[in-house]
Formats: sequence, structure tokens, C-alpha cells
Amino acid sequence: MASMREIKRRKGSIQSTQQITKAMKLVSTVKLQRAKGRAESSKPYFDYMYDTVSSMLAKSGNISHPYLQAGDSPKKAIIVITSNRGLAGGYNSNITKLIRNSDIKKEDAIIYAVGRKGKETLARYGYEVKADYSEVINEPMYKDAAEIGAAVLEAFSNNEVGEIYLAYTRFKNTVTHIPSLIKLLPIDPNMEKSSKEESEANSVEALTLMNYEPSAEEALDMIIPKYMNSLIYGALVEALASENGARMQAMDSATNNAEEMISDLSLSYNRARQSSITQELTEIVAGASAIN
Repeated sequence: MASMREIKRRKGSIQSTQQITKAMKLVSTVKLQRAKGRAESSKPYFDYMYDTVSSMLAKSGNISHPYLQAGDSPKKAIIVITSNRGLAGGYNSNITKLIRNSDIKKEDAIIYAVGRKGKETLARYGYEVKADYSEVINEPMYKDAAEIGAAVLEAFSNNEVGEIYLAYTRFKNTVTHIPSLIKLLPIDPNMEKSSKEESEANSVEALTLMNYEPSAEEALDMIIPKYMNSLIYGALVEALASENGARMQAMDSATNNAEEMISDLSLSYNRARQSSITQELTEIVAGASAIN
């Protein structure tokens, strides 16, 4: 059995750690409330943007446009959104595992990293990191998403990459965060329709082709970049909320585990103290008996 001094020292160390985890939990809770409100208020816009573009392209007929056709390059750009800090449970590792376990080969992937944790992990596994936008995740803004979108669109237009993907953690609620990998470009005109669109699939309106003014090519040149920037910004906002939610849960679990360890150590300390007192009393009684 460990000595009373060792148990007391370990208990004090765990109590100090518990104070840190409790403080981090409180900070994450405050940040989560702000990020959650921002994610929930902006999510309808980005969902509607995705549904609108999907519906529009599904009704556009056979349009020949670079954004609708895969490039000749086998390379695939992946915008990877993780955090700059750890202590968030499996938040960062879930995204890197999603990429490593996907159908995208390591030698074909070009990483545009948002968040140091994802960048460092993927670089360690041998992935090519093309650009680092780690500071963006601290306080995401639309202009940051536009900058990332412009970079990957330029690579796509120059045929440096043939496809563009987005890897982020979707925020469903405080305790549920879903790692997601979605394809941004080339856009498939036959994207999966929503339930509302499916209900209208046989209607006359659904069969009516889309009319563009000006030409379809000019319209898509304006619409697709905005579509991409909107999805990237929505992903940044949701990822920030997911990060704080994951860190809050991780720190809550760490605080509860520390409480259990402190309780066990207190019991061990009391047993060691009782054993020490019993031994001292036994020695006193034995000494008195020897004198008599």
C-alpha cells in the first residue's frame, strides 16, 4: 500500500488538474452558447443555398460548364476543418480518420488545412499540405471563406486539381457532432433531391427547364463561387460550434473522472491513516506489556 504522504501528494495533484478541467469546461460552455447560436441562425441559409443550386442544376438540362465537369488532373483538393487546440475528445481525430479511410488516395490528396491539429496529423501521415488557414477557425468570417474558396477554385480552373472536397464536423446539437466529407466540385446535376423535391418530381413544374439570363455560363460563373463560399463559411461556423461542444463534453468527463479518483484516494488515505494509528496503538500496548 502507498504511504500516506504519496497518497496525499497524488490527491493534491489530481485536485489541481480538476480545477483546470472545470475552468476549461466553463469557458467552453460560454463559447459554445455563442457559437451554437451563430451556427443555428446561419444554417437555414446555407441549407437553402445547397438545395437551390441542386434544384437549379437538376432542371438545367445538359449544360457544358467547367464547374460541372471533372478536370483531367487526378489530384483532389480537400478543405480540412479541425481545431488549433486539443483536449476536445475525438473531435480532431474523427476528421483525420474520415479522410484516411475515404476512397481518396493519399498520393492524390492536396490538403487545404483550417486548424493546426488536422494539418499536423495529416502531414505526419504523409499527406501534401498545400495551404494553411489555421487562424481562420478562431473567429470565422465570410471573407475568410471567400479567400479559401478563391484559392481552391483557382487550382481547379488551372487543372491543378480535378475535384474539390470539404471535410468538417457537422453540428447537430450540443452532444451530437457528425464528421462529414462532401464534394463541392464538380457539381453533379443529378444531386440527391430533398423530400420536398421528391414529392414534386412528377409535377409539370419539375419538368420545366431552367431559363438563364444572361447565358447559363455567365450565370454559373457568378453563382457557383458564391455557392462554394457559402458552404465553406457554413462549415466553418458549424465546426467551431462542434469543437466547443466536444471540448465541453471532454472536460466534463475529465472533471467527473477526477472526482472519482479523488474519492478513491480519500478512501485509501483514510485506510492508511487507520492502519498507521492501529499499528502505533499496538506498539504502545506491546511496550507497556513488556515493562510490566
